[in-house]
Amino acid sequence: MGLVVVCMFCVFCDFIEINVEVLLRITTKINIMEKRYQIFISSTFSDLKEERNKVMQTIMSLDCIPAGMELFPAMDEEQFEFIKRIIDDCDYYLLIVGARYGSMDENGVSYTEKEYDYAVSKGIPVIAFLHHDIDSLPMNKADLNTELRNKLESFRKKVETGRLVKFWKNADDLNAKVAISLPKTIKTFPRIGWVRANLQSNAESLQEMNVLRKELAELKAYKTRHEKKQGYAIDIATMDETFSLFVYEYEGFPDQVKDSDKQQEITHTWLEWFKMIATEIDRQKKTTKDIHTIVLTAISKNDHKDFSPYSHSITNLATMKYQFIAYGLIKEGEISYVNTWSLTSKGILLLSQLMSVKTKKKD
Repeated sequence: MGLVVVCMFCVFCDFIEINVEVLLRITTKINIMEKRYQIFISSTFSDLKEERNKVMQTIMSLDCIPAGMELFPAMDEEQFEFIKRIIDDCDYYLLIVGARYGSMDENGVSYTEKEYDYAVSKGIPVIAFLHHDIDSLPMNKADLNTELRNKLESFRKKVETGRLVKFWKNADDLNAKVAISLPKTIKTFPRIGWVRANLQSNAESLQEMNVLRKELAELKAYKTRHEKKQGYAIDIATMDETFSLFVYEYEGFPDQVKDSDKQQEITHTWLEWFKMIATEIDRQKKTTKDIHTIVLTAISKNDHKDFSPYSHSITNLATMKYQFIAYGLIKEGEISYVNTWSLTSKGILLLSQLMSVKTKKKD
């Protein structure tokens, strides 16, 4: 993704005379002020210790802050009031339901269900994970009492009503589903999050952030107006998206296909296509080889195919040409009636990024 950002940054710079210092300051501030989200983990305790521990590790690996009832595994009303304050401070509520209803208050409602009801009442986004088959769990992890099992079933139905839930089979399966679902929830329902106090308390720093946001908004607005004026595609595909060329064999003339089964679809991302073709363009820049030959040669080298330019033709080549022109990476020319491509300054810059030796140092 870093290389894609480099390319789109180059295209952006082509439209606007950007103050590089401003962009660097914006990037630095965004990185420094990166948020951490606090996740409340709610479940029964003794039967789900392994599951909770793994989920907590996953949450921390996602640069989030886990919170829960580890300090108060034996819940009572006084401790529940404290837990409510913790939930108030959390950005997301993650519920894990196994085969136990859990310890109850004097009204016969489990503290896990009370936590859930409280989080919902506060409008905190809920991510719920229910065991897919509680009858398959061992007896020491399940309620045997009929009344408790009925309460658990009612609680499960409440959780399933009006929201999507995930079903888990074991600790590892639950952990994998949390790792996938949590980032999606954060993206879909962004929350306030937490920032280090020493980075946020400085009034001058906050004022500078507001100025930088305003400058960035103005740059984006200028870019949008310029694109509309020039007719550029605002929703152009990113360079990590794939694109297919179709190569087919012919006899005599390009429209005389030998065998439809010999038509081959070659698929790469736009970034991979650019690296393949730009490398060949750079190697052949002192010759007059046409772009059709260059592309076939690049495919043959990269995909280990035997595509002779004298008996093979390509479809979608025009689409590729205009895509690279839209990226600002190539320009079209003609030498001795031969259609050629050459790299722009941005194309040379991106190719140098792709071909350069990367550092092996680790932070």
